Amino acid sequence: MLNPILDRWRLAALLASAAMLATAHAFETFGGYAPCTLCLRQREVYWTALGLGAAFMVIVRLPGGPRWREATCWVLGLVFLVGAGVAAYHAGAEWKWWPGPSACASAGGGVSLSDMEAFLGGARVRPPACDEAPWVFAGLSMAGWNVLVSLGLAVMSALAALRERSKR
Repeated sequence: MLNPILDRWRLAALLASAAMLATAHAFETFGGYAPCTLCLRQREVYWTALGLGAAFMVIVRLPGGPRWREATCWVLGLVFLVGAGVAAYHAGAEWKWWPGPSACASAGGGVSLSDMEAFLGGARVRPPACDEAPWVFAGLSMAGWNVLVSLGLAVMSALAALRERSKR
C-alpha cells in the first residue's frame, strides 16, 4: 500500500505540504486563529518542501535526473525534520518548558476585527502569543500535532529514499 506513495514521494510531499498549508489557512480564515511568529515559521518549512517537491519532480525527469531520485527524498526528509524541530520548539514554548521568542512570548491572544479597527485608528495591537496554545485537541496544540505530522513526513521521506536506493 505504501509503495505507490513512496514511488511518487516528491509529488506526495508536495501534496502533503499543500494540505498542511491549506489547513493552517483554514484555521486562520474560518477559525479566526491568527498565526504567531512561530506558526509562520512552521508554514515557511511547508512552503520550502512544496517548492522543493515541485523542483525535484522536474529535476528527476531531466537527462541524468534519475540519479538524483534518492537524494531528493533525503533532502525532503531533512526539510521535514527541520519542520519538526521548529514545531517542537513552539510546542515546548506553549507548555512553558522553555521561553518562546521575545518577539511574541506572552504578547496576548488573537487579533479580532475590533483590534484591526483600533490598529487602523492608530492604536497598538498585541499580536498572538507564541507561548499560548489557542487550540488543543487530544492534549496537543496545533504545534504539537505538527511535530507528529512533520516526523511522519520525515520518516516517509527516509523510506522513499531507501526504496529509491533498492531500485538501483
